[in-house]
Order: sequence, then structure tokens, then C-alpha cells
Amino acid sequence: MKAILGDYIAEAVNGFASGERTEDGVIQLRMNNVSSKGSIDLSRSIRVPTSDKQRQRFLLKQGDVLFNHTNSTELVGKTALFDAYDEDVVFSNHFTRLRVKPEKADATYLSFFINHLWNRGYFRQRCQVWVGQSAVRFEVLATAPAKFPDVSTQHRVAFRLKEQMSAVEQARQSANDASKAIRPLLEKTIADSFRCIIPLSLGRDEAPAPKGWRWKSLVELARLATGHTPSRRCPEYWADGDIPWLALPDIRALDCHVATKTSEMTNALGIANSSARLLPPGTVALSRTASVGFVTLFGKEMATSQDFVNWVCGPDLYPSFLMWLLRAARVFIRGASTGAVHQTVYMNVVERFRVCLPNIAEQKKIAARLDESFRLIQQLQAAHEAQLAALDRLPGAYLREAFGNLQ
Repeated sequence: MKAILGDYIAEAVNGFASGERTEDGVIQLRMNNVSSKGSIDLSRSIRVPTSDKQRQRFLLKQGDVLFNHTNSTELVGKTALFDAYDEDVVFSNHFTRLRVKPEKADATYLSFFINHLWNRGYFRQRCQVWVGQSAVRFEVLATAPAKFPDVSTQHRVAFRLKEQMSAVEQARQSANDASKAIRPLLEKTIADSFRCIIPLSLGRDEAPAPKGWRWKSLVELARLATGHTPSRRCPEYWADGDIPWLALPDIRALDCHVATKTSEMTNALGIANSSARLLPPGTVALSRTASVGFVTLFGKEMATSQDFVNWVCGPDLYPSFLMWLLRAARVFIRGASTGAVHQTVYMNVVERFRVCLPNIAEQKKIAARLDESFRLIQQLQAAHEAQLAALDRLPGAYLREAFGNLQ
């Protein structure tokens, strides 16, 4: 006869619901306090009133295993081991508290084993689904296949897994710290490139121009153009589109990049029958509504929605330099936006933009340095994201190694 989890569980108690809150109540562990990695975080906890009877019945003790029987389909079944805490903790009705038969099972081993089942999708395949939530009956858990060697072996396996999970968590923290250190690098590089001034103004409170730089009206250096949306009521304006059309959903991913593709394409008919304009490669586009302050550089002929202001640079303004200048002034630009519903930088404000810049040769050097720095910083960020993704996969790999494949 095959072993099942119920053979190793001495007690299973569901928690209690409480809609009340009180500052002098007892901490109640809830779904958000248990991570998908099997850890418990009580730093953001709530306190609920309890009777002496409730506190006695639902009090958590060191070595209790908490099985999350109600949650979203993806998260139902996540499990954690409760360790000692410096005050009383009870648990909500979304959890089942499991206590093991000590002569047959190690609680830490049980917690890891249930998380192994969860990682394999065992509970996702067997949960009952309602609108907005899913649940796993205790019978499903109790009849799950079990792989439990003798208790001393369980102790050794659990100890090894704890060491491995701890090492993963330390590596993840180091990677997160390194990632946080990367984020300010671009801001520092941009600030240094623009001599630590805000290189954009509205004609007042301008910082003194660095040596060899000068303040100029942007419309004297570049042709200002706006965008428009071809009518959505005319599907023929969008059929077989071959003209990239930049809209707000595109701009965050294209920020400080050269844009060649957009999520939507219009066609010559759409351009001809709207106020949209086909703009040349090298055009600099700045988002001015809702997602204010994001900027991109056209790598080919494109059009934009009315959510953008666009500049076609003249001979004294290098397009990539202008893109980085606007990125350097992002906070300033957002401060120039107004609006009750959506923040917008209106055209009468844009027309007043003044920029601080050096000669064209120096502009090209600055832009080249910033382009290269941005590329390298992105590579660093991608490497850290890949490292974090690999670390996220490691716990499941350790669990598979420890417990193998169960039929």
C-alpha cells in the first residue's frame, strides 16, 4: 500500500476569519505573510481581537506547518513552517495548521515536501475553482502520495534543504543589493554629462551655462511637430499598415532607445486623412500626456499620436544629444505638466522650451558616451535579472533533487 501524507499528520486545524482590527489584538497570519518560497514575513501584519478560547485553539507553535488551502489558483497550496516568534500569532481561515506525528515525520521535511508538490502543480490540478479564488480540500492533501524515509533521514534531508534555501536567499539578497546599486549609475552619468545642471528651462531661473555652452530656444534649433490619431472609425486607415505609429503603450519600452517598431501601424491613407505627420529618422519624440517625460529617437520614418511632441533637429542640434538632454530634464518636464485628470505638458509650454548645449562636435561626443553607458548599464541589469531568474528556479531544483518524481 502506497504511503500518503495523511499517514504522517497528527492534527489538521483550519484557522478563523476576522473582519475586525484592533491595535492591542493578536497578530493573525494571512495569505500575504507567506511567500511562494515557503517563508513567513510578519513585518506587515494585522492584529485582531480574540477570545481566550480562540487564542488557545489557533495559537501557532514552533514547528507548525501552515498549508494555504484557499488562494488564487497559482498560489493555492503554498506552505510554510512556523518558527518561534516573540509574541503570540494565530492564523486566518485561509490556512490549515498541520502538526506531524513525531515518531513518523519531521515538520520541516513535511513543509518542504508539500512545497515540492505545489511546485509541481499538484494542487493547481486538483483545486476547486470559484470566482476569484480556488481551494484545496484537506482530503486532497491527506491522500497525496508521500515519500517519507525514516525520521533520522528526514532530519538530514530537511537540514540540507534549509542550508540550500538559506544560501539561495543570501545570494538573492546580494543580487538585489547589486541591482539597487546599478539603478543610480545612469542618473549619475547623465548628471555629469550635463555638468550637473538642468539643461532645460522655460526662460526663467536658468542655471549659468557651463563654459563653452549656451542657452538657446529649442524651436530655433529644431522644427516642432505634433501627432494625431487617424480615425478609429475608418478601419481602412489601419488595414495592412506599413507606417509605424508611436502611441503611449509603446513609450516606456522605447525610452532612451532608437525606435523602429511600434505596436500599431497606420498607412498612407490614414496619414493623408488625419493631422498625423510622417516624420523622418532622427526625430526626437517626447511623451507629454499621462506618461509624461519619456523620450525616444526615430530610427526610421514614423508618425505619432497626439500624446507626443516631436522635434526634427536642424544642423546645430544633434538628435541623440537632444534625446539625452530631455531625459536629463525629466523631473523638470514633469513639473511643467498640469491637468486635473491627466497631467499634460501643453503646447504653449513646449514652445517656450530653452536648452543649454555646447557646439555640435561636443554634442556628438556627449551623446556617444551616454549611448555607450546606457548600453552597458542595460547589459548589467539584464545579467542581474537573469541571475535572479536562475535563483528563483533553484529552490524547485533542490526540491526535485531531494524528493524526485512522484507518480
